[in-house]
Order: sequence, then C-alpha cells, then structure tokens
Amino acid sequence: MISVTELRRGTVFEMDGALYRVLDYHHSKPARGNAYIRTKIRDVRSGATLERTFVSGDRVQDVRLDHRTVQYLYNDGAFYHFMDVDSFEQLTLSKETLGDVVSYLVENNTLDLSSYDGEPLDVELPITVDLEVVHTEPGFRGDTANAANKPATLSTGLVVQVPLFVQVGDVIRVDTRDGSYLTRV
Repeated sequence: MISVTELRRGTVFEMDGALYRVLDYHHSKPARGNAYIRTKIRDVRSGATLERTFVSGDRVQDVRLDHRTVQYLYNDGAFYHFMDVDSFEQLTLSKETLGDVVSYLVENNTLDLSSYDGEPLDVELPITVDLEVVHTEPGFRGDTANAANKPATLSTGLVVQVPLFVQVGDVIRVDTRDGSYLTRV
C-alpha cells in the first residue's frame, strides 16, 4: 500500500479491483481542513478516463509492472505483432489495447512493453519517431502573419500540421507525446 501523496504522473495502482494509471496529479492544501489530491486517472484495461479526488492520508494498492523490450513486427489488420528481443517469443496485441500508440508504430522499432501478471497492458513509445509523408497538398505562401502550415498524412495514417516546404516523400520527425511536427530528417 502506498499513500496517495506518493502518486505521480505515470504511476500505476490498483483500486476497486481495476488497474489505473495517473494521467494528471494536483496536490492542494486549503487554509482550513485536510489536504486533498485531485487526479485524472485512466483504467488501463478499458481505457476509460475519470477524475478522482483523494483526501491526504488515503492509501491505494501499488502495482509492480513487468517491463521487457519488444520489437514491432507487423499488423495483420486485426492484431499487432511484437517479438520479445530476449526470448524471441511473439506477442499479439489488439488495437484497443494499444490505443493511440498505433499511429506511431513503425516496423522494426524497439519499444518497452509493460505487463501485469502476464497480461500485456501498454507499450511505451520513444519520444520521437521518424515517419514518411505519403500525402500533402502543395504549399503556397499567401498573406500570413504567422508561419503557415498545412496538413500532411504520414505512412501510419497519422495527420500532422507541417510547414509549407514539406513535400510527399520527405521523412519528418514527430513528437509522440503530442503528435506535433519537429523537423525534417
């Protein structure tokens, strides 16, 4: 058991028989009364997000996750296939389990897989991923006060706002935390 004051962003804990990951954490101490902790948490299995307020002194069950390095192999339409780089065991995860991660998966990328009691929970992406632009409109600079951007569809299906000079066939670096364009590679 851990105190709720020890929760931080990314911490996984068990409550009411479900696993939750902390997305946002805010500790508040009013002038009168007990301190409280406002959290935004996501159910790891179902993906449901909820906000929960804890009183200082509450305790939750901490969870130890197993981590292993996997390599993304391919997608067969329904499932995404990974290989453990140490044991060469192949794992299959559904699109629902992976969530938004599928927009950044590139074949042969090495990722960190978290699991609990043998059940794969999620995949941790690197901070940046290099993806190829497969479709974008030609950019024409007009009367703009700020830097002009245009939408570009990448090889994984992700649509990102890019500067006007980016063309089809260019490889760009994308930030996986917020899906923003960083630079042309």
